[in-house]
Amino acid sequence: MMPLTMAKPGETVTIRKITGKDEVRQHLAELGFVVDNEVTVISQMAGNLILQVKGSRIALDKKMAGRIMI
Repeated sequence: MMPLTMAKPGETVTIRKITGKDEVRQHLAELGFVVDNEVTVISQMAGNLILQVKGSRIALDKKMAGRIMI
């Protein structure tokens, strides 16, 4: 497993694990980041990501994206 921040733009990956406190995991789940769900990296700049999740584009900073393991 590696953090989502390691994914390249254009790559579609499957979420394997989400780390952090319960509140953080719940917040990410509400945005569509759940285990076994696929996300596509649209763009990346300095570790910050724009992702396609369940038909929506969402921006995550490097710290939050680092909690999502692929």
